[in-house]
Amino acid sequence: MTEFEPLEKARRSVAERVELPGMSLMEHLEELRKRLIHSIVYLVLGAAIAGIFHNQLITFLQRPLLDIGEHMTQTHPTDAINLIVKTSFVFGAIFASPFILYQVWLFISPGMYANEKKYVVPFMSATIFLFAAGAFFGYRWVLPGAIKVLVLDFGKNFNHMITIDDYTGFFLSVILGLGICFELPILIFFLSLFELVNAKFLLRHFRYAILAIFLVAAVICPMPDPLSMCLFASPMLALYFLGVGIAYYFDRTRKKARALAQ
Repeated sequence: MTEFEPLEKARRSVAERVELPGMSLMEHLEELRKRLIHSIVYLVLGAAIAGIFHNQLITFLQRPLLDIGEHMTQTHPTDAINLIVKTSFVFGAIFASPFILYQVWLFISPGMYANEKKYVVPFMSATIFLFAAGAFFGYRWVLPGAIKVLVLDFGKNFNHMITIDDYTGFFLSVILGLGICFELPILIFFLSLFELVNAKFLLRHFRYAILAIFLVAAVICPMPDPLSMCLFASPMLALYFLGVGIAYYFDRTRKKARALAQ
């Protein structure tokens, strides 16, 4: 694969899909409006359900603090209600994510070939599973470890006043950051599906991928030591090579399809 081949494949793939029988520009805009409205409705319903259980969710959220004998501190009269609203919408988005993802798929599916549409169930299942795995990894291991190191070790000589805004921002940066990073195989899935990359390309440039992964780990890692950064980077490296396996699967599938067509 030459240096400019991915760009040429991207241009060719887009050109081919433009020629697929489908909707006009106005029909696409109408479809986009419809999917956005449906997604907003699902988000609001998810937030309403999460709001009913906001006490349990807030306890879940600050569990890493409670485990070391600390609590969040309210410094403004509106902090508590803001926390309830933020918690409801964040967890509501998580609860509604299967339905929102399905709306995304319904929007992009007219630009896909019939044989590509069969991946809807694997796409949705893998997206939800990988995000949940990243969030669980962050909540179970990364966040408690970070709290203990930053509060009990580095902060042992100071009084602790961990505000609601500071803690929730820290919590979401770790949980959502890792959840999104764990979606790397999904990104490779789409790039492979549209023939923008293949397994050989990914393996040939794995050194750049390692550099990018460690840069991302350095940004989202809440702890300053290199070992913690490596802890963040390790699952992303494993997921990158899982993505290579996905790309290899699509390479073989395409070769078989072209062989049968000849």
